[in-house]
Amino acid sequence: MNFVTGSLDRFWFKEAPAERLGILRILIGGFAIGHLIGLLPIFFSMPSRPKDLFEPTGIVTLLQAPIPSPWLYLLIGATLLSGIAFFFGWQFRFSGPLFGVLLLWSITYYNSWTMIFHSQNVMVLHVLILGLARSADAYSLDSRSFARFSSSSSWRYGWPIRLLCMVTVLTYFLSGVAKVAGPNGWEWANGELIRNWVAYDAMRKNLLGSWGSPLISLLFEELWFFHLISIFTLILELGAPLVLINPWFGYVWAVNAYAMHWGIFAIMTITFPYYLWGTIYASFFPVERLVSWGRSQFFKKVSHE
Repeated sequence: MNFVTGSLDRFWFKEAPAERLGILRILIGGFAIGHLIGLLPIFFSMPSRPKDLFEPTGIVTLLQAPIPSPWLYLLIGATLLSGIAFFFGWQFRFSGPLFGVLLLWSITYYNSWTMIFHSQNVMVLHVLILGLARSADAYSLDSRSFARFSSSSSWRYGWPIRLLCMVTVLTYFLSGVAKVAGPNGWEWANGELIRNWVAYDAMRKNLLGSWGSPLISLLFEELWFFHLISIFTLILELGAPLVLINPWFGYVWAVNAYAMHWGIFAIMTITFPYYLWGTIYASFFPVERLVSWGRSQFFKKVSHE
């Protein structure tokens, strides 16, 4: 029993520096704010849309009708303001959870008017985790110095990072399970299914006046290529939980997952911004070392001058 509890303790409550969690707050919070700003034109157009287009999903099913314009603008404004406080780590005890909840509501409301964008789910979950953790103990206004740097480490900063990684990994794993548990089962690995889907997607986009990647016309006859992609994808998704065993596994997996999404963009012109920017994978790396390296390079340059 002691062995089991000890193993769980080492897995979930491994020490990490406060600086790493602080930088993750800045990276993920900054992306969430930018993403929300990019959606503003859509939010502003919602009051003029036909009400029958409103199909509540998630927590928005609490509503019977769309939010009136003044309340919608107030909601988006409050989300952005709390997001700025989240980013700078100001009054984080309140702004952290508040931004997480408001972002969840805003993104869910957005998805209630259009198709559901599952790629936004991980971003919202990451913000919620950071908002409920001690993510402003470094590089924040609450720590009285936005440029604070120290070597303080604790399990209090380790478990949120582990949970961020766990959420990311489970997202990929569930995607892999959905593929093999579907009607085609393991036939998904033969490459033909994904090739036909990519070709259909490109044709649909071209017919509707959008832009489909020209690569599919060059690769369509190369079934071996799609066979390799299918196998690579299944290994990456179904094997995702294994990366939590060792940090180096996480580094390799994150780099390959990042490359996979750029491959999807190149072949299908499908954008998953949170993935393509690499923000989703930041929790797998000791990001605080980049800041430390940047500081050392800056002071080295200043000393030479």
